[in-house]
Amino acid sequence: MDDDLKSIASTRRCAERAFSAYRAFLGTDPEQIDAMVHAMAREVEVEAGRLAELAVEETGYGNVRDKRIKNLFNSLSVADYLSDVTTLGMLWRDDVAKVAAFGEPMGVVVALIPVTNPTSTIIFKVLSAIKAGNAIVCAPHPRAVRCGIETVNVMARVAEQMGAPKGLIQCLDNVTIEGTSALMSHRRASIIMATGGPGMVKAAYSSGKPTLAVGAGNVPCYVHHSKRQDIAEIAEQIIASKSFDYGTACVSEQAVVADRAIARELKHELKLHGAYFCTPAEADRLAGVIFREKQSMNPDNVGQSPANLAEKAGFSIPPKTRCLVSEETEVGWQRPLSAEKLNPVLAFYEAKDTEQGVSLAHSIAMFEGLGHTAIIHADDPEVVAEFSRVPTGRVLVNTPGIMGGMGYSTGLEPSFMLGTGTWSGSMTSDNVTALHLINIKRVAYECRPWRDMYEEYGM
Repeated sequence: MDDDLKSIASTRRCAERAFSAYRAFLGTDPEQIDAMVHAMAREVEVEAGRLAELAVEETGYGNVRDKRIKNLFNSLSVADYLSDVTTLGMLWRDDVAKVAAFGEPMGVVVALIPVTNPTSTIIFKVLSAIKAGNAIVCAPHPRAVRCGIETVNVMARVAEQMGAPKGLIQCLDNVTIEGTSALMSHRRASIIMATGGPGMVKAAYSSGKPTLAVGAGNVPCYVHHSKRQDIAEIAEQIIASKSFDYGTACVSEQAVVADRAIARELKHELKLHGAYFCTPAEADRLAGVIFREKQSMNPDNVGQSPANLAEKAGFSIPPKTRCLVSEETEVGWQRPLSAEKLNPVLAFYEAKDTEQGVSLAHSIAMFEGLGHTAIIHADDPEVVAEFSRVPTGRVLVNTPGIMGGMGYSTGLEPSFMLGTGTWSGSMTSDNVTALHLINIKRVAYECRPWRDMYEEYGM
């Protein structure tokens, strides 16, 4: 039997086991489910470092320190948030309108897992799916199967000890594109949570199943001249966010747009905080390393350190460089570094005034980043309001991209799945949570005499 047939057969077994487990899990007391979610989160806390090491070792992407932090955020912060959320049973009632809403599970969740965040995304999706009373089957990227299986095993073992039926939490162990496609279209699959490359996301939408998916994140970061007194802090925010896990998070800054009045000072501070500004020739060689001719990222060079990228591009950088920067004036594939880069690499633009700064940010978001996230550093509320017209689902103000977008430094829902809305063909622009994984049943009593319809509408 070839690999595709083996994968499809394995997929079918997983889907059927998940459905049986889901049926057995129905009716579980929400308090027991909450205890299960917190027990899994606490176990992940213990294992966060080891899982991070496995992810880096297997994929070659990112670094252990930051992947550990991602694992902890997606266990501890997400579990804390979920403890205050009601997903099952009565959600709300309106005594005047005589309507009550009840949450019910969707069934079997198919979770596509990206190679850039293979353990942290599993942690987030498993906790969310179980909180909503569902079963879940994780489909890891072929380059991240071992760390995916281990992450699922850690969580499933705890859940089963807490009373979950065996098979409620699973991970494919024989992964091919055909096998994952078969899982998405399987009759037992209820909803797909798709995080991954454009090809897999397109396949999820084509599966015939309801799909929560995200698009590319070419995130513009506009620095307005009203923040002159905070330039050093802004520089640190930008570098810390963009260099986090070597740029593997799509919500981190991709391009900085600075007002001319503060551009020189910001460049200086970025350099002090670890940025290396490439020469035009170096930037062109760097683009050749990050992108392939078909206007797509080279998967072999994603999530690499600045030193590795510079070495591959044939130039030298200072030993403590945290981020590489290319000064740009155009947006589009004629300048590849103006696109999304899943590496610690930034584009840098200078704007003559606020109008051009907002316009540049709009153009960057429109190019490979529609619907995702935009960032502004400004003290003028009117400027923030004008900037908020950029076509993205999140506008973060005076905070780093990754920390703000995932809901750590802002009041957004803690999530590692950021919807991009109809701007990019997604069904939601929300930070996806367990509340997106339930069906809401409304029970409605008669609140006005039904015969009045004939009198009111003249029949």
